[in-house]
Amino acid sequence: MKENYCLQAALVCLSMLYHSQAFALERRNHLRPSFHGHHEKGKEGQVLQRSKRGWVWNQFFVIEEYTGPDPVLVGRLHSDIDSGDGNIKYILSGEGAGTIFVIDDKSGNIHATKTLDREERAQYTLMAQAVDRDTNRPLEPPSEFIVKVQDINDNPPEFLHETYHANVPERSNVGTSVIQVTASDADDPTYGNSAKLVYSILEGQPYFSVEAQTGIIRTALPNMDREAKEEYHVVIQAKDMGGHMGGLSGTTKVTITLTDVNDNPPKFPQSVYQMSVSEAAVPGEEVGRVKAKDPDIGENGLVTYNIVDGDGIEMFEITTDYETQEGVVKLKKPVDFETKRAYSLKVEAANVHIDPKFISNGPFKDTVTVKIAVEDADEPPMFLAPSYIHEVQENAAAGTVVGRVHAKDPDAANSPIRYSIDRHTDLDRFFTINPEDGFIKTTKPLDREETAWLNISVFAAEIHNRHQEAKVPVAIKILDVNDNAPKLTAPHEGFICESDQTKPLSNQPIVTVSADDQDDTANGPRFIFSLPPEIIHNPNFTVRDNRDHEAWWFFN
Repeated sequence: MKENYCLQAALVCLSMLYHSQAFALERRNHLRPSFHGHHEKGKEGQVLQRSKRGWVWNQFFVIEEYTGPDPVLVGRLHSDIDSGDGNIKYILSGEGAGTIFVIDDKSGNIHATKTLDREERAQYTLMAQAVDRDTNRPLEPPSEFIVKVQDINDNPPEFLHETYHANVPERSNVGTSVIQVTASDADDPTYGNSAKLVYSILEGQPYFSVEAQTGIIRTALPNMDREAKEEYHVVIQAKDMGGHMGGLSGTTKVTITLTDVNDNPPKFPQSVYQMSVSEAAVPGEEVGRVKAKDPDIGENGLVTYNIVDGDGIEMFEITTDYETQEGVVKLKKPVDFETKRAYSLKVEAANVHIDPKFISNGPFKDTVTVKIAVEDADEPPMFLAPSYIHEVQENAAAGTVVGRVHAKDPDAANSPIRYSIDRHTDLDRFFTINPEDGFIKTTKPLDREETAWLNISVFAAEIHNRHQEAKVPVAIKILDVNDNAPKLTAPHEGFICESDQTKPLSNQPIVTVSADDQDDTANGPRFIFSLPPEIIHNPNFTVRDNRDHEAWWFFN
């Protein structure tokens, strides 16, 4: 047990010594260190010796990826009881023994028969033992040792992603962080610089830079404008060996998109818009559209429109079509070509959302003049009155003038007018109208007692366009004349009894007489009642006129 402890201590010391003094030279000689005699000290492959029986190893490392023509010598097993007569047999067991590592049982030399990859396996644990060649009797207790696979720079850096996508606001300050890219290296980070990475930018200058140690990409130019260039393609390299010559490298692509900020005010592409509207248009009808251009996008490009001045501010209105970003001019009130033929509006376009950081770029609005011409429409004639009332006496002779209607063409052409009666309103054809001047006349005598009012409709139409017509109601009052005599309303009978001296009959009405007249009040009641001529001088009877439509008949 004591010998085994001594052997392990010797292994540790030899390993530390090899790391500090021998490895650099061995790498330069590419895995083929030179070996020296059993007692040579202070050089590569130095021998550690016990005072009594024990093991001596002269190498515990093998360089990965060795591709020489011969198996690489890993090290040598040697016991101090070995006198060199060949009676001692060296045995190797453990991880990779007999497959990866083979031992010359006489000399104790260990060779690696296969190329080793540190990234697959960094070390192997083996067991060494010396036995009697003839009897296989152990001459030394078995001792464990480790063969480490020494790293070489055989792995290039690899980024976590083949491509990256990042966004940064346009006009960001220089040094604004955009994104961090990260690469990894499979080589040993604890040894040398094989895994020490340095980042650099291969494409994307002068717009962006990258921090060499962290891989953070930052903006490198001020006031980058999305409207001028929106997308940038950047190539970042990660190089090992601290970025020195001979190091391996890997690259990744980064697509950087500038996001929009509201740094542009809306702007009308022209100073004046010309529009027109027909006088026949109805309120709410679209007259035209204006559009202020804003190169910003999303909510930064939203524009709203308003009428801020002009002589048409009461006649027109404007709304915003947010799908097309246009201002829609609409008719608010009817227009009349004959009254006013043109209007002018001052329209303002303004951003909906303002970024306070760019308020100094303002004002974020623009104005434009909109001129609207009113177009003449072929309008129907217009009567001078909405309705007419005329009078005519009953029994007037045919051809008597009742009255006149008058219409005119409101258009500038002032087309001549022709008049006609709507015969659906004058089925008996009591009236006729002069088509040129609108005078209405009777065609036959009228009887007020049959109809006191007659209502007809008159058309007025343009000569050159009969479809342009208007209609007006005409009420005709039939005036009464005294053409009807009064008539007693019913037969009247009276009775008188023989005189009773106690009750005299004189001055008592016998019959109440009433009359009626079909004529109007002016030509009818009040009536004058009197006795007929044949009895007017009869002293026995008298009539008292009540001065209305009744009278009393008295017996004297």
